[in-house]
Amino acid sequence: MKKFPDFVPPTKVSYLDRGPTLHLRRCILQAADDPSQEWTFEKEEIRIGSMEDNDIVLNDDTVSRYHCKIIQDDTGYVLIDNRSTNGTFINKVRVREAFLKPGSALAVGQSQLKFNAREEEVQITPSRSDHCGQLIGGNAKMREIYSIIEKIAPTATTVVIDGETGTGKEVVAQSIHSLSPRAKHELVVFDCGAVPPNLIESELFGHEKGSFTGAMMTRTGLFEQADGGTLFLDELGELPIDLQPKLLRALEQREVRRVGATKPQKVDVRIIAATNRNLEDEVKAGRFRQDLFYRLSVVRLHLPSLHDRADDIPLLVQHFLETGHYNRKPAAPKVSGIARDAMQALQHYPWPGNVRELVNVIERAVSFCDHELIELSDLPDYVRTAKAAPVKDHATPKVRAQTAPVVSMDPSAPAPSPPPELTAEGVTFKDAKERWVASFERDYILQMLRRHGGNISHAARDADIDRKYFRKLMKKYDIEAAGVDEDPEE
Repeated sequence: MKKFPDFVPPTKVSYLDRGPTLHLRRCILQAADDPSQEWTFEKEEIRIGSMEDNDIVLNDDTVSRYHCKIIQDDTGYVLIDNRSTNGTFINKVRVREAFLKPGSALAVGQSQLKFNAREEEVQITPSRSDHCGQLIGGNAKMREIYSIIEKIAPTATTVVIDGETGTGKEVVAQSIHSLSPRAKHELVVFDCGAVPPNLIESELFGHEKGSFTGAMMTRTGLFEQADGGTLFLDELGELPIDLQPKLLRALEQREVRRVGATKPQKVDVRIIAATNRNLEDEVKAGRFRQDLFYRLSVVRLHLPSLHDRADDIPLLVQHFLETGHYNRKPAAPKVSGIARDAMQALQHYPWPGNVRELVNVIERAVSFCDHELIELSDLPDYVRTAKAAPVKDHATPKVRAQTAPVVSMDPSAPAPSPPPELTAEGVTFKDAKERWVASFERDYILQMLRRHGGNISHAARDADIDRKYFRKLMKKYDIEAAGVDEDPEE
């Protein structure tokens, strides 16, 4: 354990060769007259007072019921006096609100405390559980993430989640929020890519009546709505460069100013952000501010693709069957499981759309299934006919023997033949994968629209995609609702 005399670094995760390591910040308080009486905290807020429900209870007539509190943020610890009768002092100076430095002497009424803080390096070992909050999966990579979440959830640490589209970044944010002291307040979600750039500032920070054309009334921004809770910024990489300094200022000052307002307002918000872009590359390309990148990169979690944890598919499928609203058909028995050959097909398929695509495939299979088990024939053609993909990571020998493909070493044996355009000279693996995902997304959107006669709302609801995001995908692939009945080959 290492002691820092001048400042305490924030809780942070480092990914080293030996695995992820958590640098955990701890707050330590000691009774000045009895150093053996010590309290150690990792949590975001520490309450001090005479009432029994405080974190530190002081039996002192000069201490108010809820005398003061110590708040942890990304820059250090802040002592806040709760308008106590006899005041709170740091090094004999009465304060209303002030930063704490390791070694500071606190006076709470007549009680004397000493504040200290330390950074402890904790090696992350995979959790033994196959779930955390709303996250499901027993893969070792996921269980490492569970351990990190359990450690950082009680803190106020800013978290950035990256990973491919559909891996469940919002579910991670929900799990962190539900395990934190902020769970009693709201988790507010904002998709940076689903709102026109000229409206993002008003959405995040709010506006005053008459501040711009169309501002007919005062509006509260999402930062204010999330006060006391968590703000989840999805698709952070889509945030326009000119708005990034304002987000940085809000993070550093913990205050926001509505559009058209003259005074800022204090907010107490934890930020969790998600992106499917590589932010380091975005910084190099000049599309993302370096100072904001470093401010956000306190704890970064990388979600593995579903292809990299195919051994989790049985658990996920069972969970979807047990909880899915679509598995309640009045005229047919409830689907309770899946046949072995159908499960093998699911584990062989590469899942370019990740868990989100798996949910849609299971919903479709349930709608076609007339029995208690999903059969191979209930799965879409593209899943049934997919080439076997290698099973990665931590699959048991039994599962590996059932699902791993056999690759012939005979040079005369026919080789798998992906589309020629994906294996052409000069096409990298990353480029090929992006083209494959784009092809899937375009075909999927077209099929949903055809199924619902061009009705975007119904198609988005069936796909379990936000309508704004569905429209964004249509725009991305130049799909017009009026022309969805046209043959894409024409």
